Amino acid sequence: MTILNESIAGRIQNFGLDQEDGAQADLAPRDGKSYVQGPKQPELAFATIPQLLRDAVSRYGPRDALVFPEARLSYYDVDRAVDALASGLLALGLEKGDRLGIWSPNRLEWVLTQFATARIGVVLVNINPAYRLAELEYALNKVGCKALVLAASFKSSDYLGMIRTLAPELAHSAPGRLHAARLPHLRHVVVMGDAPEGEGIWSFDQVSILGGPAQQLRLGQIDATLQPDDAINIQFTSGTTGQPKGATLSHYNIVNNARFVTDRIRLTETDRLAIPVPLYHCFGMVMGVLGAVSKGAAMVFPGEAFDPATTLDALARERCTALYGVPTMFVAMLQDLSATPRDLSSLRTGIMAGAPCPVDVMKAVNDRMHMKEVTICYGMTETSPVSFQSFVDDTTRQRCETVGRVHPHLEVKIVDEAGRIVPVGVQGELCTRGYSVMKGYWEDADRTGEAIRDGWMHTGDLAVLDEDGFCSITGRVKDMIIRGGENIYPREIEEFLFSHPDISEAQVFGIPDPKLGEEVCAWVVAKQGRALEPEAVRAYCQGQIAHFKVPRHIRVVEELPMTITGKPQKFVMRDRMVEVLSASD
Repeated sequence: MTILNESIAGRIQNFGLDQEDGAQADLAPRDGKSYVQGPKQPELAFATIPQLLRDAVSRYGPRDALVFPEARLSYYDVDRAVDALASGLLALGLEKGDRLGIWSPNRLEWVLTQFATARIGVVLVNINPAYRLAELEYALNKVGCKALVLAASFKSSDYLGMIRTLAPELAHSAPGRLHAARLPHLRHVVVMGDAPEGEGIWSFDQVSILGGPAQQLRLGQIDATLQPDDAINIQFTSGTTGQPKGATLSHYNIVNNARFVTDRIRLTETDRLAIPVPLYHCFGMVMGVLGAVSKGAAMVFPGEAFDPATTLDALARERCTALYGVPTMFVAMLQDLSATPRDLSSLRTGIMAGAPCPVDVMKAVNDRMHMKEVTICYGMTETSPVSFQSFVDDTTRQRCETVGRVHPHLEVKIVDEAGRIVPVGVQGELCTRGYSVMKGYWEDADRTGEAIRDGWMHTGDLAVLDEDGFCSITGRVKDMIIRGGENIYPREIEEFLFSHPDISEAQVFGIPDPKLGEEVCAWVVAKQGRALEPEAVRAYCQGQIAHFKVPRHIRVVEELPMTITGKPQKFVMRDRMVEVLSASD
């Protein structure tokens, strides 16, 4: 395959923003049906991740590419480091199509591994930093990882200790010669940092110098065999209803989604994007890393994990112009900013995703953090990830009450239980079709067939489209509560609870009830310095929402259980609430 020619490279870097902005009026549904089509311009790039990086290096070589607390690399530096690591992986015996797992918080080695695996066609398998033994064992075996790159530890997680527990044979193996009973596919364990004590493990630095002239020569040969449609990344879904599923994404999926996401925020080579969201998730590695590279922007990583003070310090020190985060991150930063002001006048834009954004938070981010052009996104791992996104000039209401309008080259429909497209303004399940839909769940034809039907990805999310094409996510199909025959959608009650002057966060879910089938339960978090009582919350609901929607059980908590990406874990809340109620009987 040839590298990107000038016309394709130009389209990647100079995305044709005016064309998409001009097409905003065409993003509305037609004939009163909940169906929208994204614009056909700018064109899709039939390109691989190595082509994307190569193009950025050729255009922006001496500019900052990666800024970590301990390192600063230009695009030229990244190019050399990636080729060295890719050559080392070849020297280990990894081949195109092999799977390599990465288990780490946000570190420089993570990004280098992301590009080095893509360079030689090895499929990168993202492993959640919060995983423990059983989850790690399942993930590595499900996709047959031949190698694992990991941090030695992070917070309370002893990664090296856990892999030694699963593969005690490491103690008696030469590096690269592992044969473990519980991890039969795994041959190589590569730890970030200095060489660890004990046998059987490579250090990251060792691997980076392992390749020689023979491996360097092979890089070009392998590059010629890479196809944009090749699988290059596996990301495990949360697995709240059974074992996690390995969503398998291609170069084509994620290269193009990265381009379109950063186009909506008007990112350019002069921008400096702060990425405190986790790399293991699409938010970090696709919207963040690949999105920045598609424009030649600098990427600033404040630390291994999100910390409000550290992030604010990095924003001010590096004069960042863009920032990614989930609403709870922005709330934490606003609180820290009140105690310790910083100069954030360089900020302009960014993305807030993962959960609804309250209006007061959006206004504070616009004003106090200078992010007048922050946008909202909606998507899922299986769609690479983003399907809907705000434009930078959408109103505050449009950015808080909706997730924006459809992305280029995608179709979206909202359907009822029979699969029929519903009228505009009517709730139904959101389905997406187009270039971004995953290749499938790794070696799981049954669950792939359930999710993708006739090319449409059935998201499981409930949504409503308005007459202008703005989409509102109203809940999850599986979150619906059925109380005494009444269908109750938690999101509606949550939105009402957000209007309470003392509530900062609210989650509503159903718990089993012997008489009514399910009862409504709410967990709420009080605003800083405020006091909340369950009875006062219940009284606030009386007469304002239908009696059957008023939560029977209300629990005031200091914080909500969240995933590492900042999404509330309703199944955890449900299980804990059932335990609490059972204990009180």
